[in-house]
Amino acid sequence: MDDQNKNLILATALSFLVILVWFVLFPPAEPPAPLTPPEATSSQPSVDVNGNPIAAVPQSADPGAVTAPAEVAPAEDAPRLSVETPKLSGSISLVGGRIDDLLLTDYRETLDDASPNVRLLERVGGNLSYYALFGWAPGGGMQPGDVPGTDTLWSVEAGETLTPETPVTLRWDSPSGLIFRRVVSIDADYMFTIDQSVENPTDTVRRAAPYGIIARHGLPDLTRFFILHEGVVAMANGRLMEREYKEFADFEIDPALGVQAETVEGVENGWIGFTDKYWMTTLIPRTDQTFKQVMLYQAGSEIYQTQTIYPTIEIAAGQTVTQTSKLFAGAKEWETIRAYQNEKGIDGFVDSIDWGWFFFLTKPIFAVLHWLHSVIGNMGWSIIVLTILIKGLLFPLAYKSYSSMAKMKELQPEMEKLKEKAGDDRQKLQKEMMELYKKEKVNPASGCLPILLQIPIFFSLYKVIFVTLELRHAPWLGWIRDLSAPDPSSIINLFGILPFAVPDLGALDILSLGIMPIILGISMWIQQKLNPAPTDPTQQMIFAWMPWIFMFMLGSFASGLVLYWITNNVITFTQQYLIMRSHGYKPDVFGNILTTFRLKKPDTK
Repeated sequence: MDDQNKNLILATALSFLVILVWFVLFPPAEPPAPLTPPEATSSQPSVDVNGNPIAAVPQSADPGAVTAPAEVAPAEDAPRLSVETPKLSGSISLVGGRIDDLLLTDYRETLDDASPNVRLLERVGGNLSYYALFGWAPGGGMQPGDVPGTDTLWSVEAGETLTPETPVTLRWDSPSGLIFRRVVSIDADYMFTIDQSVENPTDTVRRAAPYGIIARHGLPDLTRFFILHEGVVAMANGRLMEREYKEFADFEIDPALGVQAETVEGVENGWIGFTDKYWMTTLIPRTDQTFKQVMLYQAGSEIYQTQTIYPTIEIAAGQTVTQTSKLFAGAKEWETIRAYQNEKGIDGFVDSIDWGWFFFLTKPIFAVLHWLHSVIGNMGWSIIVLTILIKGLLFPLAYKSYSSMAKMKELQPEMEKLKEKAGDDRQKLQKEMMELYKKEKVNPASGCLPILLQIPIFFSLYKVIFVTLELRHAPWLGWIRDLSAPDPSSIINLFGILPFAVPDLGALDILSLGIMPIILGISMWIQQKLNPAPTDPTQQMIFAWMPWIFMFMLGSFASGLVLYWITNNVITFTQQYLIMRSHGYKPDVFGNILTTFRLKKPDTK
């Protein structure tokens, strides 16, 4: 390999290294504190008798409708209906009919068996309240008290516990004579179905608009990592939309609502909700009727909302109308979400998982990894097999690259003669070398192609391991119990031999190397020894330090990613060694290692 080829490889590797160093030393800035908007021109958000704020609901379906305050029952005294499914447990408050208490029974906060289950929804008045509301906004000629609100105390008409086999029915009779019912059902996974009906036994035509709301009180605990989206995720007529929480403060004041809001009108097929790293709540309206998507921010109460609002419905005398909508509240399991998309017709629902810019790589990579896991039963071994498959797909390119590198070695004596002949005439040397490459059909840059292809694959796999739920708490073997987390072992206590826990070193945690990062560094170092060290002292120094720099840089990465990189290095070394030998060049790996330790004189041929 000539100096030009080495320079290109070095530049590529260093570019990758610079990116890693930059994001470690200069992480993205924390989201700014929400800005205080201009004073609202409409009614302020309601609160319960304990002073806890409650999400604002659409106050009217028609312009000119009157709004009025309402009495609100204490949140902690509200009667409740239990929710028990194979994957969820919790309760529904009969005050407002809020779905506001959900635990994910298949997932725990940590690896500890005694760790509590992950809490998805939180009651009003609790820490970071998070809940879903459904209801009707009053139409022209109706008062707010004619429709149920956030404070309405519903009665149970049918059912005792919400399960996949037993839906529940809530009922409320309005002072104006209307009868409101809400039938809540749920499947065995994470999908609620809410059937809202209005019976009009009066002799007067009524008007109302159904709606759904998901509300979050306060800023949730965020991962705050640049490759992950947390906030609103929505689909509107085939277009995916994402909004971070900090963007809510930039919404303009909506004159009708009196608060900061962003609205998407005329949505025919879509959904909207909040996404965390692994969990999500999503409003999913019917696909046979247009609706309006609203993102709303109440700065005074620090409430973030997503809303779906349907057109106003006319309820004739003696008529009953029903509106059906769905609520997804659960884990972003790829197989489950994909089934909802393919079998229930929820457009683009699998894109609620943050696949990133390289989605054309991350989606197929994860699909193959998921299939391998279904066959093998262990995500660590699945990553190893995936690496082998990727290297197999790239083998034709690798063969061409390593063959070219072997031919470059064969041409080394002739290149030395050209250097002696050209002397200080660099232009003449370059011209004659290009003629030699053309004559021998050698491409000096072909050795860089596998490295260039590895970079997007590396980042795509990193994205997959970081954002997909299937890698969370996925064990491999021994001490690796979570492939989405860094190697928990540490050189500080000799990988557990010394009887003390590793202290928290803060910014110096990068020095607490685990077993896998050390193996990674050694594998990179041995791979370098397929070729003698560069003759240029500067290049020699950089190449010598590069494996150990990468070892420290990747030491804090997910152990699943480090496992991929180690496997990739081993396969690359094997391929390159065998291909070079097949072309008559026998790499002196052991000799190059001895040269590194000054136990053998460098090869001057």
